[in-house]
Amino acid sequence: MTDANSRSIVSNQAGIHEKLDDIVSKHLNAEFKKPIAAHTQTAFDEVNAKVQAFNGPLILDSCCGVGESTANLAKRHPDALVIGIDKSSHRLDKHDVEYKQTDSGQYILVQADLNDFWRLAVAANWQPSHHYLLYPNPWPKSKHIRRRWHGAAIFPFIVKLGGKLEVRSNWDIYVKEFARALELTGNACQVSAYGADEAITPFERKYWASGQQSHRLVINLTQG
Repeated sequence: MTDANSRSIVSNQAGIHEKLDDIVSKHLNAEFKKPIAAHTQTAFDEVNAKVQAFNGPLILDSCCGVGESTANLAKRHPDALVIGIDKSSHRLDKHDVEYKQTDSGQYILVQADLNDFWRLAVAANWQPSHHYLLYPNPWPKSKHIRRRWHGAAIFPFIVKLGGKLEVRSNWDIYVKEFARALELTGNACQVSAYGADEAITPFERKYWASGQQSHRLVINLTQG
């Protein structure tokens, strides 16, 4: 099987990063002042108009890649509007070619920088019922801790968005770090192994075909 060739995560970390608590605490107590990029503002405004006009649950599929997960989530939540966000136009452009699904629920794919998009969503008072972060780039080198979402300055806005957050990765340390970062915000949760009859993202299918284990956390975030 051609998909069964995914290499396992290689990292110089044996456990949760020693500086994680300090990094997260700093970000929780600092103001994120980076200017919003014009192209993300424009993309958000277009999507926000549809969100405000929609009378039903809102679901975010962040780091959606080619959007296969977005389409699958829309099928599973037919009463919702699912927003898939990814920074790569190259990945999103593959959607119509390989993953067009006419029998699914309502979903929108948008190219945007999540560092900006999440802040705009919080400012617009979006209240998603669910927020999925499925297999984000793990940045496994220890020195890249601040590139992981839980080690980045944007992390407090993930918490502020609220909803039922689900994070999955094929690297257990990533999910354990994310859970620790959430704990520092007063939102404790468990990390567990995850498996299902069907994968909902290309990476998930590839990892499982390679014999790799998925790990996840699921938590209902309190609205702050």
